[in-house]
Amino acid sequence: MKKIVIAVLAVVMVFSLFACSSPAPAASESAAPSESAAASESATPAASESAAASESASAAPASDQIVPGDHASLKELKTDYTIVTIPKATGLAWFQRMDEGVKQFAADTGVDAYQNGPAEADAAQQAQYVEEAIAAGVDAICVVPNDPTSLEEVLKRAKDAGIVVISHEAAGMTNVDWDIEAFDNVAYGEHFMMKLAELMGEKGEYAMMVGYLTSASHNTWVDSSIAYQEQNYPDMKLAMDKIESAEDQEQAYNKTKEALTANANITGFQGSSMADPAGIARAVDEMGMTGKVHIVGTSLVSVSGKYVRDGVIDMISFWDPAAAGYAMNELALRILNGEEIGAGTALTVQGYEKLALDSANDKTLLAQAWIDVDKSNVDDPLYNF
Repeated sequence: MKKIVIAVLAVVMVFSLFACSSPAPAASESAAPSESAAASESATPAASESAAASESASAAPASDQIVPGDHASLKELKTDYTIVTIPKATGLAWFQRMDEGVKQFAADTGVDAYQNGPAEADAAQQAQYVEEAIAAGVDAICVVPNDPTSLEEVLKRAKDAGIVVISHEAAGMTNVDWDIEAFDNVAYGEHFMMKLAELMGEKGEYAMMVGYLTSASHNTWVDSSIAYQEQNYPDMKLAMDKIESAEDQEQAYNKTKEALTANANITGFQGSSMADPAGIARAVDEMGMTGKVHIVGTSLVSVSGKYVRDGVIDMISFWDPAAAGYAMNELALRILNGEEIGAGTALTVQGYEKLALDSANDKTLLAQAWIDVDKSNVDDPLYNF
């Protein structure tokens, strides 16, 4: 029945687009839509892009594995489902990479799986995409929330409608079947502080940057880093309150300049959003402080690789968003097939082969999938994304 509803909605959308002679931009476009396009998009069910996304996904041969793993066993599962992945922002390189994993999942399994969401990070727009997915009658929603708290109500409606809900980067959410994390967020944050302390000689002042003060994972990493410093490095000190970048490289750049101008004692920075380390590095480089101010944080080689090669950024860490996208969809599919999920659940994605339960959150599953990149391995083809 859900397939029929989605097909009808897609046909209606096609006729609507021809009548208007102004097709809406694809969800994966980097540029923000115009106001008129955005209005059209927000009024259109998420299923309107399902057919195109599914066609694109199935065009990719399953042998071209962006996400490594032995995925053959997935073909034994029932796959007559529709799964939508709603990221923070389709215009960010991080989530464009995630889309590649979703497309591979669709190609590997035959599931009608696709990614759709706002071009820019916006909690209200993201909630609207969830609403549209509910109206379209999808079988599962995979979501990376901008603001987990603001999505709880709309995700409850999805659950009440019988839709499976999987979140990522949102440990502690209530209205989900499961949240799946690439690793233990506390341990990930602590490892940044260990590296920063090593670089700073275990003394001096440092600053912390997050995408948003409401971003659950970012704040867990930063809070864990600060707590680890307080327990282990008494000669180090947090210089100021957390800096919010809005996951925007230009804002990260400007706010780093402001912070370094206001406090010349800062010799370390930790960035949390994909854009943060590159924005911090640009400011540090322009201010002639390379080597004096050390930088670690979460980013991708495609975004921050230049600064790693030049020695401005000391280390970036990440998990492959394509693998995370694939893992979310696979977990949703297994639930739809009636599998019991919990400690020891094995997915077919490398790093997700044996999931653990988060002791602090009974709906959170932990993988072992973070990667550290510095000058020594920045040009490894494995990390060329």
